[in-house]
Amino acid sequence: MFLEPLTPTEAGALPGELLTELAALYASNHAFHALSGDFPDPEDIRPEQVATALADELADPEAEVLLARSEGRLVGMAITLGTHPDPDDDDPWIGLLMIDATQQQQGHGRQLASLVEDRFRTAGRTAVRLAVLDNNPDGLAFWTALGYEVIDHRQDRQLGRPCAVLRKRLGRIRHSARVAVLDPAGCVFLFRYDDSETGGAFWALPGGGLEGDETPREGALRELREETGWTDLEPGPLLSTREVDLTFAGTPVHQYERIYVTHGPHRDPTGAHLTAAHAQDGILAWRWWTQKELRETTETVWPAELAVLLDELDKSRPQT
Repeated sequence: MFLEPLTPTEAGALPGELLTELAALYASNHAFHALSGDFPDPEDIRPEQVATALADELADPEAEVLLARSEGRLVGMAITLGTHPDPDDDDPWIGLLMIDATQQQQGHGRQLASLVEDRFRTAGRTAVRLAVLDNNPDGLAFWTALGYEVIDHRQDRQLGRPCAVLRKRLGRIRHSARVAVLDPAGCVFLFRYDDSETGGAFWALPGGGLEGDETPREGALRELREETGWTDLEPGPLLSTREVDLTFAGTPVHQYERIYVTHGPHRDPTGAHLTAAHAQDGILAWRWWTQKELRETTETVWPAELAVLLDELDKSRPQT
């Protein structure tokens, strides 16, 4: 997915093909517009009404309309506001995030929200706000699942509709890479890390943050060798990518993580340097896990879906 800003000039005279796409996007969300009351007849949203609505949004120099495309198709849009009219509100706002109703349940909404947040991070913003109508519990569930917290209840400035105001702190971006090492029996090697941020502990694959201009694969290899002492392994195919908001060294971060997979013998970490390296990284222990143990454990394992990823990897292998 990539974002394509809509310029004020375009909003005033939208090309016919683009206006048709936008009108279809709005019309597919007639259920939401029935809740919001933004259009006289949510079952009959017309292209000229969409053009007027977008032109009105971009009349504010702080507003930005972002079109989201995936594989060349318009799948959603977001409207943001760099500065809120309330002088006591220093945060930017997401005024609208809308996904084509025929393309929902495919992760587009989460991806679009992440891209919008990244734009704010790049601009040096440290938090973002939005409002959810009180009659939209599905919207509230979506945003709270992404880490937004309700901070206020009030009426919106435009139509006086009751809504909840939500806010999310935007941590700095951190890139990391890990390696799932599988032994001949299919067991996976995990470290037990001290989670000083919460006072607990968790199991995770070898790996960590990238350094300098490292590529993810280079960083994964360096971390694997530093933490295990195994110098005969190389990161193999990409197993998964994920994004997660967490606290690192007391600072909120938005982490982009790549997980590679490789195969090696069943063995313990080795090397005189490991005691110091593990102490520095907060590594408390290690062990090989069967996939059955991963599925049944009550201990914290990251990523939480590791057992599912390894099951899918097994299913994708050619049968002999």
